[in-house]
Amino acid sequence: MLKLKKTVAASALALLTLSSTYSYAEVTANAAATSNYLWRGQEQGGGDAAIQGGIDYASESGFYAGTWVSNASWADDMTYELDLYAGFGGEINETFSYDVGYIYYAYPDAASYTDADFSEIYGSISVGSFTFGAAVLATSAASGDGTDFGDSLYLNADYSFPVGSTGAEMALHLGHYSGDFIGDDDIIDYGVSVSKDGFTFGLSDNDIDGSDVKVYVAYAVDFTL
Repeated sequence: MLKLKKTVAASALALLTLSSTYSYAEVTANAAATSNYLWRGQEQGGGDAAIQGGIDYASESGFYAGTWVSNASWADDMTYELDLYAGFGGEINETFSYDVGYIYYAYPDAASYTDADFSEIYGSISVGSFTFGAAVLATSAASGDGTDFGDSLYLNADYSFPVGSTGAEMALHLGHYSGDFIGDDDIIDYGVSVSKDGFTFGLSDNDIDGSDVKVYVAYAVDFTL
């Protein structure tokens, strides 16, 4: 799933057998707390801690859909973000996997919420421990007529690997935004994190003038439904 866009992203699989077919569906939930909600290297809550969670559905065919919520406050009167998404993913072989989908970012209580909501079409391919992704702006409420399609593009490359025999995993991230949707023509963000047993410690930054390295600690848990 897309949840590479979040600093904390948690998912698990629970089987629900459908008696009418020999396929199955999977329904999971996740909850997390983070000391700083970061998205593409930028703070979404003014540096404050955030509580996050979501519910996901996935079928054996590769189709999935879900929703995710977090507190956020980057606009006047805004208190939370609500994401809705759907996509299709699968494995090509033991080495290659892919994911394509659509996500809508909603900010229902923002003072100017009609200018805050937007959506993206995304895709990624994973090769071993590497993941390469792209997200293109699909719509923004600010345009009102969808004319913003394609006005921004976000590219990312991620690499994860185990840390010896400790059971921990280290992840490296590099992203590049181009376009005029969020004000700057080009933004590069980068980060590193270490995760174990649901805990994550990470560092993140971007090349926006005046930006400082952000340090965060997070904990995530999964639930089967």
